Amino acid sequence: MQNGHELHFEEKCRRRIILFFSASSGLFQTLPSLGKTKSKNPYDEKRLLEQNKRMQKENNAPADFPNFIREGFEVKVVASENYIKRDSGLIYRDFEVGKGDCPKAGQQVTFHYIGYNESGRRIDSTYLQGSPAKIRMGTNALVPGFEEGIRDMRPGGKRRMIIPPELGPPVGPSTFFSSKQFEVFDVELLSVQDCQRRTIAFYSDVVCN
Repeated sequence: MQNGHELHFEEKCRRRIILFFSASSGLFQTLPSLGKTKSKNPYDEKRLLEQNKRMQKENNAPADFPNFIREGFEVKVVASENYIKRDSGLIYRDFEVGKGDCPKAGQQVTFHYIGYNESGRRIDSTYLQGSPAKIRMGTNALVPGFEEGIRDMRPGGKRRMIIPPELGPPVGPSTFFSSKQFEVFDVELLSVQDCQRRTIAFYSDVVCN
């Protein structure tokens, strides 16, 4: 009888275990849906767009400034049909084309620029600094997207560049770029100069004129 009681007890336990796993399997089937990212709602996108427009208005962003719909690390750029997008990801619009030859590697470009972040806030400006920037092309001194954008500009040209993070500047405490975001630059190319290397005794430099 004792053995029979033990067998009966084990059978009851086995049934409880089977019922538990049966119920649990039905419960666990619903858990993955709780962990899934909610499907994107067009109204959420609209809300994010309006939020970006509001921030840009508060920051006095210039006319026809692109909008950015950011959802975490995913960003959608909203711009007018006047903008051109390249395969590299660079987006730009020409306000003035300019005249003359485009800069080549080794030449020096003199230009003014204003840099903005996604919210339309100005982060840098050579106009405010009081003097234009001077950089030699092909020396890795420029942000990759910036150099790509200025490479086919002509003196007197004015262009707005929308630079994606993969073509953008470095980030970190030593820069004013705190995260991987799109950056917008309004650029005015002033001139292009030829450069030559000169050597005097043990001293060597590059002169552009």
